Amino acid sequence: MTKRLHAPHWKRRLRAAALPVLAATLLAACSTTPLPPWEGPAQNAVVVRSQGAITHRLPPGPAVGLGVTGAADYSPAVAARFPDPGVHYATPGLQPGRQAFSSNEEVRAFLQDAANRASAGVQARVQAIGRSQMGAEMHAVFIAKGAALTPENAQSKPTVLFIGQQHGNEPAAGEALLVVAQQLLSGAWSKALEQVNVIIVPHANPDGTAANQRELANRIDLNRDHLLLRTPEARALALLVRDYQPLVVVDNHEYTVGGRFQQKFQGLQAYDGMLQYAMTPNVAEFVTRAAKEWFAQPIFQAWEAQNLRAQWYFTTSADMQDMGLRMGGIRPDTGRNVSGLKNAVSLLIETRGIGIGRTHIQRRVHTHVIAAHKVLEQAAARAGHLKQVQNFVARDAASQACQGRMVIDAAQQPEQREIALLDPRTGVDVMRTLPWQSSLAIRPTLERNRPCGYLLGEMERDAVERLHMLGVTVLRVAEPGSLQVEAYQETAREAATRQDVRGAMSAEGEILRIRAQLRPQRVEVPAGAYYVPMGQPLAHLIAAALEPDTQNSYFAHRIQRDLGSLVRVTEQPTALVFEEMD
Repeated sequence: MTKRLHAPHWKRRLRAAALPVLAATLLAACSTTPLPPWEGPAQNAVVVRSQGAITHRLPPGPAVGLGVTGAADYSPAVAARFPDPGVHYATPGLQPGRQAFSSNEEVRAFLQDAANRASAGVQARVQAIGRSQMGAEMHAVFIAKGAALTPENAQSKPTVLFIGQQHGNEPAAGEALLVVAQQLLSGAWSKALEQVNVIIVPHANPDGTAANQRELANRIDLNRDHLLLRTPEARALALLVRDYQPLVVVDNHEYTVGGRFQQKFQGLQAYDGMLQYAMTPNVAEFVTRAAKEWFAQPIFQAWEAQNLRAQWYFTTSADMQDMGLRMGGIRPDTGRNVSGLKNAVSLLIETRGIGIGRTHIQRRVHTHVIAAHKVLEQAAARAGHLKQVQNFVARDAASQACQGRMVIDAAQQPEQREIALLDPRTGVDVMRTLPWQSSLAIRPTLERNRPCGYLLGEMERDAVERLHMLGVTVLRVAEPGSLQVEAYQETAREAATRQDVRGAMSAEGEILRIRAQLRPQRVEVPAGAYYVPMGQPLAHLIAAALEPDTQNSYFAHRIQRDLGSLVRVTEQPTALVFEEMD
């Protein structure tokens, strides 16, 4: 039995046989470049050294009371564990006597002044990449040596993108990126520009920054919107990444020092810095290896050399009965994971900061600056290798269409890990072995055969537009034909709340969770239907958006509206003629 899909209007035509040509065009930059040499096996372990004279090592089990009653117990003894660095940073928000951090207008003025003072040969441009929901400009500085950085020449060197303050209540990230811009434009770091281009967005969430709140003005978490693109801020960042295709993306944040950690575990966070790279199903193996060996381990070493204590990033849920820890999430929704699915080395850098105001601000900024310097140093030293890896993995992803299996959903791996906390009264280390949900080794919970592509009906223009903003190539059917496909047969559904590692994201409203089985059939494809080929570098990002039975899918969030208008194509669509979208 054949079935028909519904469809719209179109343009330049591509013959059925043109799909292999299209694939070749998509991979034109991905010629037979070999992979770079690898010096040795990567190490997952992070060495955590005690920095206090006394350590209390507690046995595994429930939290042990230390007589701590609240945040007021953050004592001089704790403060003494975090002395200011030997360097003093002087951004607008770090001036003596300031209570507020740098405003959005101060960010623009600081960047423009730094650009005006750029060293000879350094080209800098400050521009707005978009506007927030409240109308504030999202300022970025584009830095290059030689020709000015534009989308047309961005691929001449690897581009490194730094993003700050996706969460508005994490100020050290934004202040540190002003320092990074200044050092690149007229300081000692400009040498890196011989090998890389740099884009810096200090305030990705200017509304939240002005209000000192985590979320955007509409209460959506920007760092959970990089696949769904529901907000102008997320769309601005997506278009920036699409146009400049950075090979390294660094997302700068801060984490909670006391709060629920103190309430659950009777201790304060002990670490200056935390780090995690992209850890979501289907990130290319060699992107992961580059992130781990070329960036993560050198950053940990750089922090240690500065006597800055570090650990893999972790948090704990808002459920006060949950006495465990979790690494950052493995869902394809954060900037870190979505950038990884775009084949970029993608790093999350976190410093201690939420809930302590301006306390230790120089040290917090310093921790970010040290990490950024190491990222730039490594990116410059590995510029050629980064391009080799990107070319290889883009080509490899595209070559897997119609073949093998892919992971649709996964879960973190439960472990036990010893972490350091600080006694809020005495400042001594309290070592705890706690349940730990690891993202370093994830376990698949749902797998499927990899399709040749996906067909979408004409009413799914919204989903198609978002794929286009992500950099995905989408074709339209100009002349009808028949194809062998797999349709999704719904077997169960429920209204649910989206989850992240902190718990329910209740502010975002309900999502639609379904379970589905695949049903093979032959369909008549009408002119105007959308075809999303998997033979392209962003194939696994496509699957993250379109496989409907995950919590981050376009269907779960009602962006893709009708389950019947989506099918998986299981043969090369040689019977069809396509038109490219504008």
